[in-house]
Amino acid sequence: MNVKNVTDVLTGNLILNLSILAWAMAQVLKALTVLITKHRWDWRHILSSGGMPSSHSAFVCSCAASVGMVEGFSTVTFAIAAVVAIVVMYDASNVRRAAGEQAKILNYMMDHWKEMRPEFFGKELKELLGHTPFQVLMGGLLGIAIGLGGVWLWG
Repeated sequence: MNVKNVTDVLTGNLILNLSILAWAMAQVLKALTVLITKHRWDWRHILSSGGMPSSHSAFVCSCAASVGMVEGFSTVTFAIAAVVAIVVMYDASNVRRAAGEQAKILNYMMDHWKEMRPEFFGKELKELLGHTPFQVLMGGLLGIAIGLGGVWLWG
């Protein structure tokens, strides 16, 4: 299969296609991880955030790695892709994870509310928002492997 055929599959852009592939593989791995660890299949994990591995990290690391392979690792384009990847991974493992921890506490408070619950307590908050540093690392490594391997195969 030549580069033109692979590039034309989704977007017409090899780097974007590899980034989408990394995201999709991370989402499938996320659902498989739940199947293996909790012995149940849950389709919601295919499109959800949080969990192992980080699809956000896979997406941005694949982009940065493939930009580096195509444009060069000393280019401004790679520097921008790498900086964006670092910011996204920091956010995934810190800010969004903290928001998920706060959601756990708020959900606990709502479940144990003894008096009449106000209207806004009717909806449970999503607790699995962010990632552990290990989940971010695994998503990043998956993305880098797909970015480098994809450009090596089809670039």
